Amino acid sequence: MLHMFHTLKARAAAAAITAGALLATVALATPQAASAIGPQLVPLAIQAPETSGATTGKTVLPAACTAPSPDPSGHTKVYPDFHCYTAQQILAAYGVDQLHNEGTMGQGQTIVLVDAYGSPTAAEDLQHFHDVFFPSLPNPNFDQVFPQGAPDYNNTAHGKGQSGPNGAAGWSGEATLDIEWSYAIAPLAHIVLLAVPAAETEGVQGFPNLFNAMSWAIDNYPAGTIFSQSFGVTEQTFGGAQQTQTARFDAVYKKAAAKGDTMLASSGDNGTLGVNKQKKDTGTYSFPTVGWPASSPYLSAVGGTQLQYGWTWAPTSDVPFNADGSDNPAYFNWTEGGNSEAVWNESWLPAASGGGPSAIYSRPAYQSEQASIIGSNARGVPDLSWNAAVNGGVLVWITAFPNYQRPGWHVYGGTSAASPQVAGVIALANQKLADGGSSKRVGLLNPWLYQLGNTAGSSTSAFNGTGDFRDIVPQTYGIYTLKNNTDGANADGSTPAGTPDGWPTLNGWDMTTGFGSPRAPAFVSDLVAAVLAG
Repeated sequence: MLHMFHTLKARAAAAAITAGALLATVALATPQAASAIGPQLVPLAIQAPETSGATTGKTVLPAACTAPSPDPSGHTKVYPDFHCYTAQQILAAYGVDQLHNEGTMGQGQTIVLVDAYGSPTAAEDLQHFHDVFFPSLPNPNFDQVFPQGAPDYNNTAHGKGQSGPNGAAGWSGEATLDIEWSYAIAPLAHIVLLAVPAAETEGVQGFPNLFNAMSWAIDNYPAGTIFSQSFGVTEQTFGGAQQTQTARFDAVYKKAAAKGDTMLASSGDNGTLGVNKQKKDTGTYSFPTVGWPASSPYLSAVGGTQLQYGWTWAPTSDVPFNADGSDNPAYFNWTEGGNSEAVWNESWLPAASGGGPSAIYSRPAYQSEQASIIGSNARGVPDLSWNAAVNGGVLVWITAFPNYQRPGWHVYGGTSAASPQVAGVIALANQKLADGGSSKRVGLLNPWLYQLGNTAGSSTSAFNGTGDFRDIVPQTYGIYTLKNNTDGANADGSTPAGTPDGWPTLNGWDMTTGFGSPRAPAFVSDLVAAVLAG
């Protein structure tokens, strides 16, 4: 989704910016930069704080994250408390490595990442990502395209506005995250960064540019192309014109489905909390909301989890930061070992998996078995999920706009990290269809997804269990229970005063993580079988 710039630690420690401001975030170097910009609609990428406190209080455990190669300056970035994942770790955690080992890497498939502005260093950054994680594979098959003309990258990050060159710097992180991590899942696919030079703010004025570009891509790329979108607005932003305006954009999604393309969108990073455009982005709604386009029934919404792979969070305090802004070791305490996956709800940000019932769309036929959970005749979000945590984020190499952020490795989370990775998984399924001689492609995913998810035995909550999905259920770590998508939930999972209630994380499908995260080998195999049988 779209993001607001802000310094994560400053926000958590000083509460200088309200929780409602975080539709998605990217950390800046200083709190001053954050307060000057304010809430806005930009990418749903969340970047880990650049500093992690003077000490973690640990004398035995290694740093939580060490970059795999030095920055251009020769410095190797270390995060004492915030965990990170290499491409190989994510591949192993979700079983994607098994598909790679059998030769399924996305050959012949196309993934389109939709972002405003793109990045002036996209190709070079992706090449470095390849060189570190996939040196034995051919160089990336990558294109950055600008159907409406290239943006102006001059004077970036010197302004205070939400758009123009200043906005381009923020979007570059989202674009780089998207291309590198869709590539990580499907490294032999054709990766396309589809960029437009339009401004994006908390509103709808930039959407026509993005949708015109997507319509162009539908016309110009092969059937079976997978699109990932990491942008959005609170549904209420459309006001009284919501049915008319969303219908215009949904026509593009219907066009993609008719051609056999797949559309994915990040479900949002704010839990149930929505930014209020009518209050000039400074207010939030008092009731639970969801984001659009994730709520559209013509695409699949990807929610967020927190993957703890090889480590286990073990907090003994609910205070994340000390008075001086440094990390509180008791809050970020962790132990080595253990594999688990919980609903994404990091109250220290605060951020959580977007989800809930739509205020625009009625319940589609494929969600008929979820009616009692949704509780109304509404489309429920999300449909499935993937790791979106910041503490447990993914490594992104970015060198764009060095006056904006340090060139090198950064740790990113957010549901905009989840959607492009799921796009890679769908590319693997399409490759299997093609390799088997079929002309069919996955296309509109949700009818197949719900067919699989509603089947008995398709999900288990055990990390190494069987089934198409790893069902995400409530998990307790130390004094914290992660059991809903309330933005900034209390340690026991309850809702903080003044925050809209979150939706509960349940056995089976729910409005925090959908069916859960795919176990790639079983999911791809059964998805291919369903498409062939259909």
